[in-house]
Amino acid sequence: MSIQTNLKNIEATIPNHVTLVAVSKTKPVEDLQEAYEAGIRDFGENKIQEMCDKFEVLPKDIRWHMIGHVQTNKVKYMASFVHLIHGVDSLKLLKEINKQAEKNNRVIDVLLQQFIADEETKFGFDEAEIRQVMKDEIQALPNVRVVGLMGMATFTEDENQIRQEFKTLKSNFDYLKNNYSTIATLSMGMSGDYEVAIEEGSTMVRIGSSIFGHRNYNV
Repeated sequence: MSIQTNLKNIEATIPNHVTLVAVSKTKPVEDLQEAYEAGIRDFGENKIQEMCDKFEVLPKDIRWHMIGHVQTNKVKYMASFVHLIHGVDSLKLLKEINKQAEKNNRVIDVLLQQFIADEETKFGFDEAEIRQVMKDEIQALPNVRVVGLMGMATFTEDENQIRQEFKTLKSNFDYLKNNYSTIATLSMGMSGDYEVAIEEGSTMVRIGSSIFGHRNYNV
């Protein structure tokens, strides 16, 4: 199946109000170009250096999403162009993004990552920490705009568990949306669970292998 065919099949399952981020990490520029020509403008990368390299050679109307765990010392490399940083999981990282955004005369949009999974390997704030950041910290960071939440469900076959985790995230999203005018994006759902995520209120899904095929581990 071609990338274009895969995209058509996936887009048929995604409502208009949900943004599709094509997760292009480890994929060659040619694959991204093919997705671009099929109409995709939102691409997700999990390594800043790789994203910077692709930014240099691909069309400038692409919206680049940093979806991986971000090290504070790497923020400066993407601060001039990144569209949305998905996995903001600490106050320290928020402050660094604010600092680098200011240097580039930008306001950078971010999603706060909420830990919802029954796994030790996932990063994120808990619900109370997110509410505390929004209430007490964000006003002091004028070059960062929190536009929503991101979360990753447990990697499991148990759909009920996945659904419950998404409901937890949606509940906090609704609370924030009712209290802060900037909140509009709920990024949850990947290749294996995005349809459940959409049913539970996701407005942005991150899909890689279903578009591009399996990851190139040797890159």
